[in-house]
Amino acid sequence: MIDWSKCPGVESVPGRVSGAWVFTDSRLPVSALFENLEAGATVEEFMEWFQMEDEWKVRAVLQHVADSLKASVPVSSLEDTV
Repeated sequence: MIDWSKCPGVESVPGRVSGAWVFTDSRLPVSALFENLEAGATVEEFMEWFQMEDEWKVRAVLQHVADSLKASVPVSSLEDTV
């Protein structure tokens, strides 16, 4: 599970979008990014469609996920693949 509390650019506010993790100062759920990417959209298209002006927030989310995935893979399992 990803700890979004350590990711810059997102926030969870009780009462806003049912407390879902959203991009800061918005009502846009982080999950919308992944749903659109999964459907084949590019980051640029996502930003255009949702009128996101702060690309750093999207990049921060993607970097946070990448870092979280790296941290969740035991080093021993990585050594087995080399």
